[in-house]
Amino acid sequence: MRNNQNRTGTKTKTNQDQDSPPETNSPLTPLEFVIPTEFVELPSRGEFYPEGHPLHKQDSVEIKHMTAKEEDLLTSRTLIKKGIVLDRFLSSILIDKNIDTNSLLIGDKNAILVAARISGYGPIYETKVACPSCGEKSDFAFNLEDDLELQEPEEQDLPELLDNGNFIIEAPLTGWQIECKLLTGEDETKMARKQENNRKVGIKNDSQLINQLNMIIVSISGHTDRATINQAIQVMPASDSRHLRTTYQKCVPDVDLTQVFTCSVCDHSQPMEVPLSADFFWVNS
Repeated sequence: MRNNQNRTGTKTKTNQDQDSPPETNSPLTPLEFVIPTEFVELPSRGEFYPEGHPLHKQDSVEIKHMTAKEEDLLTSRTLIKKGIVLDRFLSSILIDKNIDTNSLLIGDKNAILVAARISGYGPIYETKVACPSCGEKSDFAFNLEDDLELQEPEEQDLPELLDNGNFIIEAPLTGWQIECKLLTGEDETKMARKQENNRKVGIKNDSQLINQLNMIIVSISGHTDRATINQAIQVMPASDSRHLRTTYQKCVPDVDLTQVFTCSVCDHSQPMEVPLSADFFWVNS
């Protein structure tokens, strides 16, 4: 199997890596197969998980390779409709069942999904992409191993880290000490549900920036009341808001999924992120 450690941060267990199974007198069942596992390197290096979390200070996590069981989960209409299909999929492939998939940082979650997709179906992801220039949809093949790298925050860019995994960013104009957190899978699900509910009732999502700041801010100068925080966000100077967002973005660990898309219709070319959804795991038979 190709060594993808430098690109996707994964390492497949070899026979030498695995502990020898305990001796047993029980005969093997017919067609028994030991499912391979691999270690996925986490973009966060476990730095942003609080003490007591299974991934606190852990730089990798072990997952098993996909089986027909996971394929069945990914095609469940009920799970897809509820928007929890990828969470159930992650729960199934994670070896450590103490890890709550809702608590996974989004960047770590993305890294695990990419590694699982590569081990299950290979690095080529074929999908239809709408051209940002002409609007025409065309088939495009993303290579998930092509220059795919972990996006890790530089140590000099990191603000003060707290024991709970959050960090403090000082607003230059107001001087506010703003405690921020990295978003998790649970936060991602909440945002998606809120957007869907707004769409159903005809509410336009015109407050994306304010909603984003509300999601990442835990406290402002010691104030944790959500009404107080929301009021502060509303009057936050634009220079402070920009500084907060720029600094925060430098802290976000993730896997770089950006690849160059070239339209087959108009030849327009531009960088584009690989979409991560249930469709990510649907392959042509």
